[in-house]
This record gives sequence, C-alpha cells and structure tokens, in this order.
Amino acid sequence: MADDKKRPEDEPASAEETTEETVEEIIEAEVVPEGAASAAPADGIEEDELTVQDILDAAEREIAEPSSEHLADLKRVTAEYANYRKRTEANREVERERITGEVVKVLIPVLDDLGRAERHGDLAGDTAFATIAAKLRASVERLGLKPFGTVGDPFDPSMHEAIFQQPSPDVQTETVGDVVETGYYLGSSLLRVAKVVVQVPSDG
Repeated sequence: MADDKKRPEDEPASAEETTEETVEEIIEAEVVPEGAASAAPADGIEEDELTVQDILDAAEREIAEPSSEHLADLKRVTAEYANYRKRTEANREVERERITGEVVKVLIPVLDDLGRAERHGDLAGDTAFATIAAKLRASVERLGLKPFGTVGDPFDPSMHEAIFQQPSPDVQTETVGDVVETGYYLGSSLLRVAKVVVQVPSDG
C-alpha cells in the first residue's frame, strides 16, 4: 500500500516543464556574460602585455623617427601654413595701402596748392606757411606717398599725361618740358599720373 502512494518528486516532469528547462540551459550555455567580450584580450595579446609606458615609448619613437606617411603629412601641413601666411601678409599689405590711399587722396589737392604757392615764391624763407607746408609734405611721405614728375624726365605714357606737345631742337626723344600737375605713387600703387608738357624733337 505504501508503494502505491507516489511522492511529487517521483512523478515524471510534464512536457512543458521539460521544454522550459531545456531553453534555460541553452540560453545559459550560449549567452556571454556582459563585459566578457571586451575583457577578452584581442588577437591573442595578453591583457598586461601593452602598458602605458609602451605607448609613451612608441610615441617618442614616432617623434624621433616619424614614419614616411606622417613625415609627408607634416610637410604638407607646413607648406599649406606657409602659403596661408604669405597670402595673409599680401592681403594685409594691399588693404593697408588701400586705406592709406583713401586718406592721402584727400590731401593731394592741398599738396597741389602748396606746389603752386611754391612756384609763386610764397613758401620762401622761414615763414609759418612754409613750416606748415614742410611738415605736411614730410607727414605724407612717411605714409609712403612719393611725388614724381620732373622737368627733363623721359616721357612715359604710363606715368605721364601729355596736355601739350612742344617741338624743341634741344631734345632727341620725347621729354617732360614742364610739370602742370605732380603725379603720386603710394608704395607700388599709382595714385595719380603727372600732367606734363611734352617736348618733342623738331625737324629743323
């Protein structure tokens, strides 16, 4: 009679319970614990094989003896920076001349008046007017303004504007005989051509 009573643990497991146990065993066998993949050494390298000192030593060796690829990159970056500096300096110089030119152009009519006054003898002596004129001319010259156009200079159409031609037996080529209006350069830029009377060789 005692054998007829079956204990719960002796009863065979149902199909549903067996399936659940099988699935759990498969999951436990196949699922990798989180972080295990990253903790595993890559390509067979031991975890303690590469140290911080090794990385620093490799960086120092690269600095001391850079690879050809890094050396080419360094040369390229250096060349690009040098070209950038050249362009920047050139643009800065052009912009400086442009701004200075705008300021100086306002003073050119005053310089013309001083030139006419000088030809009439109004700047002779140590008068206050002569002193002011000298200071103004020195100031604009420090800014880079250079006057040109002198009697006896060879006539140059790129620098001179001929307002009159005067035949002369004293010249062999076209020559500046008189300066009506002085020309000006600012650095390498031509601000204004000189208006001149041109002496040309005469036939007789």
